[in-house]
Amino acid sequence: MYKLYWSPNTGALAPQILLEEVGADYQRIILDLAADEQNKDEYLAINPRGQVPALELADGSILTESAAIALHIADNHPDSGLLPPMGSSQRAQVYRWLFFAVANIYEADLRFYYSEVYSGDPGCADPIKSQARIDMDAAWDLVEKELGDGPYLLGDNYSVIDPYLLMLSQWHEDTRELYQRCPRLMKLCEAVKARSACQAIWKQNYPES
Repeated sequence: MYKLYWSPNTGALAPQILLEEVGADYQRIILDLAADEQNKDEYLAINPRGQVPALELADGSILTESAAIALHIADNHPDSGLLPPMGSSQRAQVYRWLFFAVANIYEADLRFYYSEVYSGDPGCADPIKSQARIDMDAAWDLVEKELGDGPYLLGDNYSVIDPYLLMLSQWHEDTRELYQRCPRLMKLCEAVKARSACQAIWKQNYPES
């Protein structure tokens, strides 16, 4: 059984969707971020960076980083089809856009919401935040150009990149504006949300939606 160290509306969303998708037996270990539980010794022993999520594997080892967790779940459940065949061009595109999303969209989100930690000068927080929003939108525009008729990034083939993009879209300052500007992205996200695996856990992450 997996153990998913979890908090709502965090990087745990995509891994949780994928765990549901493959029908995995897993336990949610809920962390109260408002109480700073992610920075207490018990959790820092699991993830020294104090970030959510972390995934405990069947052998007791710990995996961190949401993209790595997503890839491991797909690799460990090959019958799910969450990754195209090894060596295929479609698999290469999943890698490309997953790593692009982590390095650009996720990173810009962090700079936007935690601008003050990116400079030793508190007076720099506002320009850091402004630039992060510009970078975030530029990255989303590149994703939008890549998307075809969908509904998923690989057309009819659902893969790990799709719930990852849904997760990141939820962190945008104005998701409605993002979807208006990026209608293909909206189509992808709505398709992911319509899957039973996502519906099963959506209210856990967004109880008011």
